[in-house]
Amino acid sequence: MHQTVPFSLIICTYMRAMPLLSLLNSVKEQTLYPNEILIIDGSTNLETETILKKHPFANLHYFKVPDHERGLTKQRNFGIKKVNSAMDVVCFLDDDTILEPDYFEQLLHTYTVFPDALGVGGYITNETVWEQASSGYQSNIKEYYYDGWKKKDGSRFVIRKKLGLDSNLPPCFMPEFSHGRSVGFLPPTGKIYEVQQFMGGVSSFKKEVLDQHKFSTYFQGYGLYEDADYTFRLSNLGKLYLNTNAKLAHFHDGSGRPNKYTYGKMVVRNGWYVWRVKYPNPSLKARLKWNLISLLLLSIRFTNVFTTIEKKEAFTESVGRLVGWFSLMFNKPKENQ
Repeated sequence: MHQTVPFSLIICTYMRAMPLLSLLNSVKEQTLYPNEILIIDGSTNLETETILKKHPFANLHYFKVPDHERGLTKQRNFGIKKVNSAMDVVCFLDDDTILEPDYFEQLLHTYTVFPDALGVGGYITNETVWEQASSGYQSNIKEYYYDGWKKKDGSRFVIRKKLGLDSNLPPCFMPEFSHGRSVGFLPPTGKIYEVQQFMGGVSSFKKEVLDQHKFSTYFQGYGLYEDADYTFRLSNLGKLYLNTNAKLAHFHDGSGRPNKYTYGKMVVRNGWYVWRVKYPNPSLKARLKWNLISLLLLSIRFTNVFTTIEKKEAFTESVGRLVGWFSLMFNKPKENQ
């Protein structure tokens, strides 16, 4: 296919040399190849640099960031500064993804169909099992149905439905009480959906947008929910879309992730932060719902101590969530972008 939109690919990586190589091999097979590939490496060893020297890729530029630039949002902002001024679109990919051959072609096509798009997200195919619903589908509390497709709903959502605490908006839109349904609740219809949120590791934005709006440095290190923060902020300014034909697989690599206590604390505190950036002054009812759902999710996670093999992980994450929730009473996250 003839390439019309010059685009850059930024991959922020940390201690994942082999998954990164697998991703780059899938980039090499693309029907549209990036005009430049920027590898922004925060690793504390030389493994990634060494492997890229052994396996060269066209248009690839490697950057090893200093200590003070390490961390997902800092590395993204570092990469944005290095993008060639001739680029129109900048794509971001997590280093543990594998692309289908027409991923970039489908993603960039969205900007042609919707010229007003500030950003476009891709679609992960291997994390959710969907099936098409019959024409006379009857709602089932244990299932989630959307746009002609259904899937098994998670226990946390089934309980939320029973308690009247489920999201009242389509997937990828945040209710006033937050705790909406994310990208994983959009079915593989082949459609392009307008959204408020998509995942940073499978995203793209117009370069002019990235030049004006940076990723928040509130999110240190691993950066849980940094993508939600960024896309929700942009959704207040213009249109975002998700193309379910821009397909890739996400193979969650455990390296580089925080321990479960830290993760649990981040889930609550970062979740609160993202909510209040989108809704600075939520109603009393919304505040009550946010806290009820947060405590419900904490309780469900704690029951995993008794129901799963990974008892220690469930316990330490639950403690992290509880500490994170209590900390909001006297030490709320401050906006820093």
